Amino acid sequence: MNQKNSKAYKIALTGLIAALSYVVFTFLQIKITLPGGDATSIHLGNAVCVLGALLLGGPLGGIGGAIGMTIGDLFDPVYITYAPKTFILKLCIGLITGLVAHRFGKISTANDTGRVFRWTLIAAVSGLLFNVIFDPLIGYYYKLIILGKPAADLTLAWNITSTSINAVTSTAVSVAVYMALRPALRKAGLLPLIDARDGGAA
Repeated sequence: MNQKNSKAYKIALTGLIAALSYVVFTFLQIKITLPGGDATSIHLGNAVCVLGALLLGGPLGGIGGAIGMTIGDLFDPVYITYAPKTFILKLCIGLITGLVAHRFGKISTANDTGRVFRWTLIAAVSGLLFNVIFDPLIGYYYKLIILGKPAADLTLAWNITSTSINAVTSTAVSVAVYMALRPALRKAGLLPLIDARDGGAA
């Protein structure tokens, strides 16, 4: 088994995605304070989650991004109660992105750059569109039912807006970075081959 398909190599890359998502989310975010002591933020943490899924497949990329951003929540007193929600949603971003990119687009083995770009874009949009819909929705009921916060109604519009901005910027960044990295990684034999059956790592 060559390096790009070894378990150790993939675990190392998953850890790198987790670390990168934590750093990007924690230190490069623009936090917006909301009523009731809540906050939302503009950040590129989701871009790292998508990039991980494009490079490693849905399961590993999603786990890496989810771990990194969940740790970011746990170390922030404002976000700490939202850590379980963050883990689930970011994992889903990775799973959806990986499924579309590798099961349908087969981007890790395709040779046509135009095809790779199209499916990379479709995959990123699919994963982040899920987040645009379900992050505010789940967040609303999570605040209302689990946390019992009456400010859920007041913060919903802000959450939709910030999530939408994050989706647009994360799509652009993740696709651009993947397309830039892919030729170099492939030439160096460091681009993992992904099992197209489920978007997971081969």
